[in-house]
Amino acid sequence: MLAYLFRRLFAAAVMLVVIIMVVFGIFFLVPKWAGVDIASSFVGKQADPAAVEAVRQKLGLSDPIYSQVWEFFKGIFAGRTYAGGGDVTHCAAPCFGYSFRSEQAIWPVLTDRFPVTLALALGAAVLWLVLGMAAGVLSALKRGSFWDRGAMVVALAGVSLPVYFTGMASLAVFAFGLDWLDARYVPLTDSFTGWFGGLILPWITLAFLYAAMYARITRATMLEILGEDYIRTARAKGLREQTVIGKHAMRSTMTPILTMLGMDLGALIGGAILTETTFNLPGLGQAVLNAIKNQDLPVILGVTLITSLAVLIANLVVDVLYAVIDPRVRLA
Repeated sequence: MLAYLFRRLFAAAVMLVVIIMVVFGIFFLVPKWAGVDIASSFVGKQADPAAVEAVRQKLGLSDPIYSQVWEFFKGIFAGRTYAGGGDVTHCAAPCFGYSFRSEQAIWPVLTDRFPVTLALALGAAVLWLVLGMAAGVLSALKRGSFWDRGAMVVALAGVSLPVYFTGMASLAVFAFGLDWLDARYVPLTDSFTGWFGGLILPWITLAFLYAAMYARITRATMLEILGEDYIRTARAKGLREQTVIGKHAMRSTMTPILTMLGMDLGALIGGAILTETTFNLPGLGQAVLNAIKNQDLPVILGVTLITSLAVLIANLVVDVLYAVIDPRVRLA
């Protein structure tokens, strides 16, 4: 197990380095090939030539690309000092870049908004796992019944309807119409009840989309597994149906579910843009959307790297959980 973990951690570290180099190339090298002045994108379209030249010197945009990548890597671990145009700006480690538009380092922006996105992703994941898997298992066990058809119709609606539609509809009904919930986000440090109440609708809205997909996958996988020889053997031995389903069938059903969870949760931690925008949640998704509108490249770059890291960690955890859930899986 330890050898496997070390190998996976090493592979994840190498992959993260590759991702940083690719993302860095997309943001800095490709625009240069296209003849775009990257420095002007960092200071705004109305910036004077002196300010553009100062940013070019600070970021070392005239240096070779390998030198720029090295400075970025070094800044993550040792911090970075931007000097140019008679001005010196220090970015403490871990330095994921510096926005000269908002005059602030990127890392504090990420850490300030990350808890909001993490709470949204984890809360919604719990809901969609419980509801989606329960609906999928019951539909498989009651194949062709009224419950099966009704659950799949709801699942189809959940997959088809976009998040911003269900989000706006839930706000109109439960927050503004019935006045059951307060849709305003309250930080956890201010009030737990306010924080929890402000996230109920975002959790349900986001979970409705993913629970529908998980219900359909669970149903299809369970139907396939129920026809396997080892399930018929378990029933022939006289085991109770609850034991056959819970101990044998569910273990195999969880494997594709965990694979999906690792990808979905990792991506959501990078920011659920539509959900956060619909409910005005100050998370990473809203931050990257505002950065796209303002062409604030350092923020976009920082969120992209955080998303990549989250996906890598989530998939590492999923690979380890495979062996915990299904004893037939061996980590080699």
